Amino acid sequence: MSLDLAAAPQFSLTAEQREIATLARDFAAREIAPHIARWDREHVFPRDLYAKLGDAGLMGLTIPERFGGAGADYLSYALALEELARVDAGTAVTLSVHLMIAAAIGKLGDAAQQERWLPQLASGAAIAGFALTEPDAGSDASAIRSTARRDGDHWLLRGRKQWCTNGGYAAVSMGMFRTGGPGSKGVSAFLIDHALPGIVVEKVTEKLGIHTSNTVDLAFDDVRLPASDLLGGEGQGLSNALGTLTTGRIGIAAQAVGILAACLDASVKFAKEREAFGKPIGAFEGVSFKIARMATDLEAARALVYRAAALCDRGESFALEASQAKLFASTAARTHASEAVQIHGGYGYTTEFPVERYYRDAKITEIYEGTSEIQQIVIARALLGRLG
Repeated sequence: MSLDLAAAPQFSLTAEQREIATLARDFAAREIAPHIARWDREHVFPRDLYAKLGDAGLMGLTIPERFGGAGADYLSYALALEELARVDAGTAVTLSVHLMIAAAIGKLGDAAQQERWLPQLASGAAIAGFALTEPDAGSDASAIRSTARRDGDHWLLRGRKQWCTNGGYAAVSMGMFRTGGPGSKGVSAFLIDHALPGIVVEKVTEKLGIHTSNTVDLAFDDVRLPASDLLGGEGQGLSNALGTLTTGRIGIAAQAVGILAACLDASVKFAKEREAFGKPIGAFEGVSFKIARMATDLEAARALVYRAAALCDRGESFALEASQAKLFASTAARTHASEAVQIHGGYGYTTEFPVERYYRDAKITEIYEGTSEIQQIVIARALLGRLG
C-alpha cells in the first residue's frame, strides 16, 4: 500500500513536497530495496549509497541552497525520511542525524564553520555524526564527564563517547564536552574534525536492529581542536544539543512512520495471499482487525509528524508536538511490527519475510533521540509546568 500523497490535505502539500517524497520513494526502491536483506544480514554500512543520496539532493535536503543544498522544509524532510525508512530504517536514521547536525551548524555556526562544512555535507562528500551520550550520561546529559580544556588557541578534548551515530564514517561530529563546572551550564558544543589525531573508534556497537546504521564508541585522547571549532557560546552546549534533538525527533518520528507503513504494506499483502481453512487469512477478524488498527494508527502517527514539521516550518514552537509525534509514532511502530510478525505466523519469525527486520528496527525508535519516558516528561511539563 503506497502512500497517498493526496491524504492529509490540511497540510496542503506543495508540488515540490510531493516531488521530494516521490524522489525518496523511487530512490529507495531502486538503490536500497534490492540490497537491504543482505546489508542487514551482513551489518553493512553502505557508504557509497550516501554519495548517490547526495547526487539525488537528499543529503542536503534541508541545507540552504547557497551551500549547495535543496533548501527544503521540514515537512519535505519528514516525507523523505518516511519513504526511506519504509525500505530501510538504518538509512533513514543516518540521513536524519546527518541533517540534524547540518541544521545545528546552520543555526549555531559562524560563517567560517558554515562555509567549511555545509557544502561537503550537502553533496554527500562528508557525513555528519553526533557524540553526546556517555556510559554515565544518557537521558541525564548534564552528567557529561568528557572534558575540553582550553590551551591557548586550542581546546584539548579528553573522554569517551558512547553510541555515536555515524561516528565511524563521519567527517565531522557535533560533540558535547565539559568546559566548566558541574551541571548543564558547564557543557559546550564543538565541531570535531575526525581527521584530527587522537580520535579512536574503540568499538563498533552490535545492535538488535538498524544494522545499516553505524554506531560506535569514540575515544578522545587529548584531541587538539582549534578554538574556532567551538559551536555556539561556551557553556551553551547542552541547551544547543537539546534544541538540536527537538528537530531530530521529527526525523525519528518519521522513521517510525516509515517502519509502520512497511508493516502495513507487508501485512495487507500477506493477508490477501496466505490461505487457511479455504480462504485468505484476511477474511478472519483476528487478522483483519489487526490490520484495521494498524492502518488507523499509521494515519494518526502521520498526522502528528506532519503537524510538528509544519509548525517548525512556520517558525512556531513545536517542541511539544515533536515529542508527541515521536512518542506516538514509535509506540505504534513497535506495537504493530509485533502484530505484523503475528499476522505472518511462523513465516514472520524467519528472515524469508521482512517483518522480522521491521520488528527489530522499530524498537530503537522508542529509545534514541530521547526515550519514550523523556518524551512523556516533555509533554507533561508543557502542560503542567514544573510542579516538583
